[in-house]
Amino acid sequence: MRVDPSLCVTCRGRGLCGLAYCPVLAKARATYVLRPASYSRVVEGSTPPATFVGRVGYPFVRAGPSTPPLTGDTSVFDYPELWSAKRVEEILEYRWTLITGFKVFDVRRPSDDRILEETRLVVLSSKPVDVQVVLQKPPRPLITFSEHEPPQGPRSPLESLRVLGNPSIPKPLERAYYDTDLPAADAVIYLYNSGVAVSHIQKAFSLGSFGLKGQRRLVPTRWSITAVDSIICRWLVKEVKSYEEINEIHVYEYRVHDNLFIGILYPAKWSYEWMEAWWPGSTWNPLGLNVVVEGDYEDYFGRTTYPSIGGCYYASMLATLEHLKAMKRQATAILLREIYPGFNIPIGVWFVRESCRSMFKKGPVLKTDSLREVCEYLDKSTKLGCRKWFSSSRLIKRLATTRRIEDYFRVKTREL
Repeated sequence: MRVDPSLCVTCRGRGLCGLAYCPVLAKARATYVLRPASYSRVVEGSTPPATFVGRVGYPFVRAGPSTPPLTGDTSVFDYPELWSAKRVEEILEYRWTLITGFKVFDVRRPSDDRILEETRLVVLSSKPVDVQVVLQKPPRPLITFSEHEPPQGPRSPLESLRVLGNPSIPKPLERAYYDTDLPAADAVIYLYNSGVAVSHIQKAFSLGSFGLKGQRRLVPTRWSITAVDSIICRWLVKEVKSYEEINEIHVYEYRVHDNLFIGILYPAKWSYEWMEAWWPGSTWNPLGLNVVVEGDYEDYFGRTTYPSIGGCYYASMLATLEHLKAMKRQATAILLREIYPGFNIPIGVWFVRESCRSMFKKGPVLKTDSLREVCEYLDKSTKLGCRKWFSSSRLIKRLATTRRIEDYFRVKTREL
């Protein structure tokens, strides 16, 4: 989506360009905060805590701590669970002001370096920790985006790390870290059930903080995010399958930042489908002329391959399973997402997870026994319309053509 530069003068952050955020404001505020640090190799600040583990060159990857050149309570800078009500430019400002110092590590030897060990202890903390990061050269104002992890700010090779504050490590994280007989997947479930935020588990997981002795590994950030989501989903789905089915169709809706999320829970055994429709001019359809619809699904017995649609599949599933667990019910879940031209920046799968959580938290906007009513609702609420969504969905096709044994006996009873 091209924007006339002269429009910025008239707009001044009021959204006249049609984007879901103001890139001028976000970049200006981040640049203001970063300006003193861009001339120095020494950065002192309070890490949220935050870290980054790259994937290029795997198994030899770049990793290290991240901190803004600010002290105090910087928790929100790397805490996606707090971002759902934030403007996109606020989130970009948080992320762009995080300076990452990195070294190259062998993922198979996560405990052989003092800097890495100190970074791991800092990241386990539940509160910001004051640190001093000495870089080999002043950080370049390079900003990167990914559909998997949140946006990343400037980076520079790391010379030394000094922890100035005392990490405050919650007991569950401390136990998982020091228990070298606890498998990594079991540690993830234990921490999740102990109330540790998913984003916190993901950060600690990426630094090889969990697992059996001699088997701990660094995990690139983008991989760790999906790995943790997937591990929790596979545990939750076992419990959800033990519940009774819901007794009617529930439809949910949530609009945020030029995105529309629709959730459909159908009274049937557990199955799941996640679908996205990208409008021309949106993030992953910047030059297209037509809306692109993609998706993936699984039946009651799950998947044996990685979903073609990527990490958003598990991020949205996690939110769905959390909701079903809270209801103590199971259902066939079909989640739809429309992404419009004003949303043209990738900010990570956290956005899908937290948006779906917010959607379910609002409660259903429609309860019905009829797929026809669901279709009518989609025609009113979505831009793509019922016919396109229904024809693109494998699970809806299955639901519309499959007659359950309960329905058969119900009809026979009425005939008698």
